Amino acid sequence: MNIYVGNLSYDVTDDQLREVFEAYGEVSSAKVISDKYSGRSKGFGFVEMDNDAEAQAAIDQLDGAEIDGRAVKVNEAKPREDRPRK
Repeated sequence: MNIYVGNLSYDVTDDQLREVFEAYGEVSSAKVISDKYSGRSKGFGFVEMDNDAEAQAAIDQLDGAEIDGRAVKVNEAKPREDRPRK
């Protein structure tokens, strides 16, 4: 399952994100999204977990929880929509 994690502190790293979710099960990947020009975090990321039951437990427990001083929004990621380029 692909999990969206929003409202992250700009200081959170991929490794920190992985550690938080590993408390609930095996994490395939954890990625904080950063701006391609500045390299600065955009304040959200994605975590992939192969076991849906573990992923759902992580979502239930971490939605609204505090990570690095900020209450995060955690839910199942929706498929990316193709947006027209401006």
